[in-house]
Amino acid sequence: MATHIDSVKEETCVTILFADVVGSTHLYEAMGDDGARETVRRCVEIMKEATEQYGGSVIKTMGDEVMSTFPSADDAMNAGSQMQKRITNNDTLAGNSVHVSIRIGCHFGPVMVEDRDIFGAAVHTANRMTSQAKAGQIITTAVTVEQLSGEWRALVRQIDIATVRGQSDEVAVFEVLWQPEEATSMLPAIDMASAPERTKHELHLSFGDTNVVLGDSGVSSATLGRADENDIVIKGKLISRIHARIECKKNRFTLIDESTNGTFVQRADGEEFYVRRDSTELTGTGIVSLGKVATPGTALAVEYRIVEQSTPTN
Repeated sequence: MATHIDSVKEETCVTILFADVVGSTHLYEAMGDDGARETVRRCVEIMKEATEQYGGSVIKTMGDEVMSTFPSADDAMNAGSQMQKRITNNDTLAGNSVHVSIRIGCHFGPVMVEDRDIFGAAVHTANRMTSQAKAGQIITTAVTVEQLSGEWRALVRQIDIATVRGQSDEVAVFEVLWQPEEATSMLPAIDMASAPERTKHELHLSFGDTNVVLGDSGVSSATLGRADENDIVIKGKLISRIHARIECKKNRFTLIDESTNGTFVQRADGEEFYVRRDSTELTGTGIVSLGKVATPGTALAVEYRIVEQSTPTN
């Protein structure tokens, strides 16, 4: 029987799990509206079934995303693993020509419960782990790993260090290996104290004749919007005067939306993000569009790419 969040306002510690379908826009392009809508619906149903199977509560569904809570970290990992096994690369969901994948982020921490919804910094951290995850991954935090049983801890590896909105310290990022073949070739954990200096990164932004470089050899921040004082000026009815800004901190590039209509990020690998009065990290290469989705190569598309520059280690 699934545990249920009460409507009374209270604080409690739970494991929060976000799961969403990766590249849903690509599904609509490949399958058409009806086929894609049905595929996403089936994915969401599988996520909800797995949540309830392992004692969790579905807090809300948001399009192709589900947010759930679990009484223990093990329950969340069992459910997340079940979701991945039933959805990622399951050809029966969409046919052999289209591959469906999901990504999952988890975090254990205190939340405020009110009217069957949850609030607090722990929710933001769990959502941040989801944005760190790639297709087919389950990503979590050190706090959550500490809550896991020995069996699950044996399937965890540290893969990165990330920043979380509202926190000054960096957070260690862990991948949970849900496929047995991955567990046999686990990478060693990152030694945060003795690791050599990481590769330097630059972010290159291109829009028409305007090119902006952020990072070690460029500026530390840049703004985008319709006002002429922006670093990248883009005119449009849906674009705010200062629509968004991008900040560079410790080799990471964070896009912060400050607009009315939001900002869209389309990565070259098919992953997509919509940010409104929130932030997301830019990785790889892709397109940033303000106010509405822009097709690559069109007048409103801002192209970005992360360029790595190796630095000597001690």
